[in-house]
Amino acid sequence: MLTGVDSAVHPCHTSGVSVNEIIKEIEALPKDQRAKVIEFVHQLEEGDIPDSFKQGMADIEAGRVVDMDTALNKPPPSRR
Repeated sequence: MLTGVDSAVHPCHTSGVSVNEIIKEIEALPKDQRAKVIEFVHQLEEGDIPDSFKQGMADIEAGRVVDMDTALNKPPPSRR
């Protein structure tokens, strides 16, 4: 049980609702509300990923990277 949490506000923590019941509830939601649940879960998962890793992935997707051999052995391009 969560300390300092009002069970009237968070009934799942005290009523013994199972994961399967929660999943069934989510499946019964309209598509737009399910999308909000999915977005929320992604935000929870991303909380464990460091911002520096997210920035690195964004750099890769945008093509802002060079291979290690080039980075170590060739001069950087001139900035204009």
